[in-house]
Amino acid sequence: MRTALTDLVGVRHPVVQTGMGWVAGPKLVSATAEAGGLGVLASATMTYPELEAAIKETRSRTSAPFGVNLRADAHDAPERIDLLIREEVKVASFALAPKPDMIAKLTDAGVVVIPSIGAARHAEKVAKWGAHAVIVQGGEGGGHTGGVATTLLLPSVLDAVDIPVVAAGGFFDGRGLAAALAYGAAGIAMGTRFLLTRESTVPDPVKQVYLQRDLNGTVVTTRVDGLPHRVLRSDLVEHLEKAGRISSLTRAITNAARFRQHTGLSWRTMIREGLAMKHGRDLTWSQVIMAANTPMLLKAGLVEGRTDAGVLASGQVAGLLHDLPTCAELIESIVRDAETAIDRLRAVR
Repeated sequence: MRTALTDLVGVRHPVVQTGMGWVAGPKLVSATAEAGGLGVLASATMTYPELEAAIKETRSRTSAPFGVNLRADAHDAPERIDLLIREEVKVASFALAPKPDMIAKLTDAGVVVIPSIGAARHAEKVAKWGAHAVIVQGGEGGGHTGGVATTLLLPSVLDAVDIPVVAAGGFFDGRGLAAALAYGAAGIAMGTRFLLTRESTVPDPVKQVYLQRDLNGTVVTTRVDGLPHRVLRSDLVEHLEKAGRISSLTRAITNAARFRQHTGLSWRTMIREGLAMKHGRDLTWSQVIMAANTPMLLKAGLVEGRTDAGVLASGQVAGLLHDLPTCAELIESIVRDAETAIDRLRAVR
C-alpha cells in the first residue's frame, strides 16, 4: 500500500509502531520492519551505550528501514543524533519538538525527521523548521496525551501543513487505516496494538491484564508525572489519585533516585534536564520531580511485570483488543482489511 509515508521512509506499508519506553526494543522493532511497517526504537529509557547496542542488534535482525525516538531535551541529545547519523538510521522521531538546528543536521545527513505533535500550531512550527512529516496523536492514545479526539485533531493538522501527516490515537485495524487515509493522512501509528503482539517483550501476564479491559479500562491522570497520562485503571493509579502532595513527591524522589542509578546520570545532569523540561513545558518543580518518577513506574509494570507497583500506559483501544498476533499477522490483516474497506467505498454511488 503506497502513500506519501511509504515513499518518504522506504517501507512497504503505511503503518508505524511507536517508540514506547521499555517496550519498543530490537525484537519488536525488527519484527515490525520485516513485516513492512516502520518500527521505532524507544531510546528515552536507554543509556547511550544501550541505544548504540540496540541499533546494532536491530540492524542485525533486519535490513529494512527503522527509526529511533529521541528526547530533544536530553542532556546527550547531540551525541545521540550523531549516533543515528553514523549508524545511518533512516528515521528520527521526537516526542518533543526538536530544535531547528537538530532538524537541519539530521536532514543534511539524510535522516528523515518525524516529530510527534498534539496541536496544529505545533505541526506548523516543526514544518516551518524543516520536519519531513509529523505524527499527530489524539486524546484516545496511551501515555502522554491531549484532550482533543483524533477525529478533530487530525483534520485540523491536515489543514495546517503540507507535509505528510501520520494519524495516531485509537487505531488498531484496517478500518482505522482506511479512515485515516480518507481524512488525508499518509498512514497510522499504533502503540498499544503493537504492545499486544507476540514479539512484544512485555510479560505475558501483563498482556493478559490489557486484554481483559473494556473501553472504560483506562483513565487519564496527572498524578503519575504531573502531565495528562492515559494508563490502565489499577489500584496503584487509584492510590496515586488519592495520595497527598507530600506522599506523591516522596515516592517521586525515591523513584527519581532509582532512575539515576539505572542511567548513571549525575544529580547535576538530572537537575539540568529538569531545568530544560521545566522551561520547555512550563512545569512546576513538583511536576518536574514527578516526571523523573515516571520511567521507573513504567518499568515496574512493563518490564518487571509488577502490576501492583507499576503503571501501564495504554490507549483506549485496549478495550477492543482480544488477541496477540505476530507483527506480520497484524500488519498483513490491517492492510488487507483497509483495502477491503476502500473497495467497499468505491462501490458507493
